[in-house]
Amino acid sequence: MRAMLINGAGNAFLLADARGGPAPRPSAAAVRALAEQYGFDQLLVLEAAGEGHAAFMRVFNADGGESGACGNGARAAALWLMDESGAAALTLDSAAGPLAAERTGALRARVDLGPARTGWRDIPLARAMDTVALDYAVEAAGVRLSAPGAASMGNPHAVFFVDDVEALPVREIGPVVEHDPLFPERVNAGFAQVLAPDRIRLKVWERGTGLTRACGTGAAAALVCAARRGLTGREAVIVADGGELRAVWREDGHVTLDGPVEITGETEIAL
Repeated sequence: MRAMLINGAGNAFLLADARGGPAPRPSAAAVRALAEQYGFDQLLVLEAAGEGHAAFMRVFNADGGESGACGNGARAAALWLMDESGAAALTLDSAAGPLAAERTGALRARVDLGPARTGWRDIPLARAMDTVALDYAVEAAGVRLSAPGAASMGNPHAVFFVDDVEALPVREIGPVVEHDPLFPERVNAGFAQVLAPDRIRLKVWERGTGLTRACGTGAAAALVCAARRGLTGREAVIVADGGELRAVWREDGHVTLDGPVEITGETEIAL
């Protein structure tokens, strides 16, 4: 099966094109073996889709678990499909619903991730609480963090606001948050430093993957959580380790994500 090595702002993917045959169902062990071989954050599998959709995008984390959404993955897959077809815009189908995407440059794409959901059941959380600032704290590696915001962008996010994200032991804190019983489906743990009302420095520990160089849905969630607290406006540049993304929380509740895409190679794999 044809597969592309591709990334969105440093968020690394293996993009497998399965549109020409039966939809594969790779085992968790098979995905983990591919992740070890190719070093990706997520495996993206493109399947045939119904009318009006260029493809159905299925997302597997590096640990083999399936995820409902992947913002940078959607941007990367959409740009590759637009390069293939010559289209300037298209719609992907996904477990999180349809994702409208458009080209914004030779190596850039923007995707509409759909509405941000902020109800406690939407995240989901194990019990009712205000998602602007959760009644939750974590201690790890000598650091205590509390009151993260929470939002779902098709997958769950908890975002802590910190004074110095560069000094934070994310690799130690992230897995503790990811597996806390408050989050029955586990959670992506974001650590955000607001640099200006339109600029956020962000690191994300992704559930099932670990610390990544960028996280698209994490960037969207960070903006939503920051704006809900009055820390930023509804549009900001999200500065990740791998590059910059521009997130906009529109008045209709949808969040768009724009940023760079890079195709670094092609290979053949078996799923």
